[in-house]
Formats: sequence, C-alpha cells, structure tokens
Amino acid sequence: MRLRLISVCLAVALCPGLSLAQTPPAVVPPVETAPLPPPPAAPVVPAPAPSPPPAAPVPPAPAITGARTTLIPTPGDPTNVEEVMLPGKPAAIATGTTTWDEAFETLKGTFAKIEAELKRAGIEPTGKPVTVFVHTDDQGFRFDAMIPIAAAPEGKTELSPDVRLGKTPEGKAYRFVHKDAYEEIDGTYETITAYLDAKDIVARDAFIEEYVSEMKDANDPDLEVNIYVQPKE
Repeated sequence: MRLRLISVCLAVALCPGLSLAQTPPAVVPPVETAPLPPPPAAPVVPAPAPSPPPAAPVPPAPAITGARTTLIPTPGDPTNVEEVMLPGKPAAIATGTTTWDEAFETLKGTFAKIEAELKRAGIEPTGKPVTVFVHTDDQGFRFDAMIPIAAAPEGKTELSPDVRLGKTPEGKAYRFVHKDAYEEIDGTYETITAYLDAKDIVARDAFIEEYVSEMKDANDPDLEVNIYVQPKE
C-alpha cells in the first residue's frame, strides 16, 4: 500500500506603513487534532500445513531368472541339417485339436494356458514351447503342447484337468531350422521331405516344432522354429 503525503503551505503577507498603534494580534483558537488511528493489526499468518508422511519405499523389481533354453542348447543353422539327440525333459503338457488355418493362434493360446497353470503352481518354465503333432489330416491336426520344466512336483501327475505332467520327446532326431513367418513354414516342410527322400530316411508320423523366438504373430518374418524329425528304428 502506498501512502500519499499532502503538504499545506501558508503564505504570510507583510504590509508596509503600519501605524504606531498596532492592533493586538488576533486570538487564534486552538486547532483540535483528530486522534491518530490505531496501528493496523498484524496480519494473521496461517500455520503451515503438516508435511505429508514419507512415501512408502517402492519394492525392487523381481530378479530375472535364467533364460529358457532350447532342447539342444547350441543354436540351429537355417542352411544346414543336424543330427542330434533329444534329451527328454520334464514338461507340462496340454492336448488339443485345431484346423490348419487356426493353428498358430490355437497353439499360442494353449501355451498361455500352460504358462498360467505353471505360475499358479509356482513352477518355473525352463525351456521353449514345443509342439508334437500327434496326428494330421487335410482338415487339421491333434497335438501335444509342451513347456519344459526343471522337475515335476513329487507325487503329482497333473496341474489341472487340462494340463498334465510328462516328458518331451527323446532320442535321435534331425534338426531343421525355419526362420520366417509361420505362414511360410510349408516351404520348409517341403525341403524336409526332399531331404528325407534323398537320404532314404523313414520318419515317424509325429514331428516336433520348438519355438525359439516369441510367438507374436503368424506373419512375423523373424520367427524362428526348430523342427525335429525322428527316424523310425
């Protein structure tokens, strides 16, 4: 607030040639001054708001466990065929059927169901998803979807009515690698058929797919799949 100061100046006129008889000065009545206003009250300063309690510490993110491995630890070569020995690992397994057109989405959903049952049981997956094609025809196929684990819980044979415990295939196999969209995998199977015919290899009716990369989309050009073909003995 700004205050304005107002000054009043009184001018006194001196008149020359005054007579010897001077008139007595006029009596000026005393000027009554108004009483000074009381000083303004000090502003009321509100008490500071109490400080909020300190935030609870954020728990650290869970540690990332070891990466999942393929059935054969060494990576495959899309330009080569390898003879390998499948180890037969403990696994959680779900059986299903689907058409060829819906194969990718059906398998993806089945693996998600197995993952949920493993999480509910507190069992950590240790391997990549595996599909064993048990029976095929022109319309579709029956399959066993598998996720390898370190060990089955003692005394248990299933995690739910739809997910049982068992083992992945074991024994001698030929490994082929498909690295392209799942929609293009038929071309890899044509190469496999030509190779088996050229080598006079009679294969078992069931064949095996192992999904090395994440199953995002059937058109993902970076999808990598190990295909294992086991010969008849």
